[in-house]
Amino acid sequence: MPEATRARRSTLAVPGSSPKMLAKAAGLPADEVFLDLEDSVAPGAKAEARANIVRALEEGDWGGKVVVLRINAVDTPWCHLDVIDVVGPAGARLDCVMVPKVQSTHDVTFVANLLRMVEETAGHERPLGIEAQIESARGLRAIHEIAHASERLETLILGPGDMAASLGAPVTTVGGTPPGYPGDPWHWVRSTILVAARDAGLQAIDGPYGLIRDADGLRASALAAYALGYDGKWAIHPGQIETINEVFTPEQEAYDRAEAILEAYEHSTTVDAQGAVMFGDEMIDAASRQMSERLALRGRAAGLEPQKRWADYR
Repeated sequence: MPEATRARRSTLAVPGSSPKMLAKAAGLPADEVFLDLEDSVAPGAKAEARANIVRALEEGDWGGKVVVLRINAVDTPWCHLDVIDVVGPAGARLDCVMVPKVQSTHDVTFVANLLRMVEETAGHERPLGIEAQIESARGLRAIHEIAHASERLETLILGPGDMAASLGAPVTTVGGTPPGYPGDPWHWVRSTILVAARDAGLQAIDGPYGLIRDADGLRASALAAYALGYDGKWAIHPGQIETINEVFTPEQEAYDRAEAILEAYEHSTTVDAQGAVMFGDEMIDAASRQMSERLALRGRAAGLEPQKRWADYR
């Protein structure tokens, strides 16, 4: 079943070709780190990058993080060796494998079956999850089938760079906004991925914002994803982590209110045998519980603790 409660506010990309960056990543405050064998690694450096990642996994202290390996796409000549050469010796230190450029259920099932074989051969007892990156019009068209392709799936991820190219958007900055559109041009794409993720019980992660020094642009991009309901966003530079963590952490007052609503609803249904209850000036019911539960889960995953109880709102 999907690990839908893993903290993934910030997901840091780390090139497998850089031992220095791999060593530094373990100590950074990102919730998730993905060790990359795909776009950030040149074709001739793939084998060396695999060895770098295995060494970093074996030597680094990755405690408390979600640790992910991004392999190359299924239609490349590197995908199978990425899984065999890294998951085989170091899979016990990983949580998930990220599959880029997913366009069909086949991409997911191929990796799921390869993982099963490698895990059985290596004697790994804990099956790894899969994160699917959606980066094309074809992937969007098949998104609902992709989301249900494997029990290993944990997240769907928007890849805005390749997606912009696939859709023909006139933009050259990854995650950027093309001029002239009256609104957010990413809204439909984000919403489509989000609906598919939630339907399958998965998390939804927003892709990167390429302008490293544009803190305001990063915050605006993160806020747009958070407002829709996304669980987190990529960071492609350590300097982006703090802003992303802040945006995707519920404010304390909102978190307190969510926990208090859950407490009030539990009392109403189990003690008073009523399906609705007054919460201050508001009537709450089962829908209120569902909304509050998701926000409360976000807060707990981020390490928040309630500062107020139900009695404080009466």
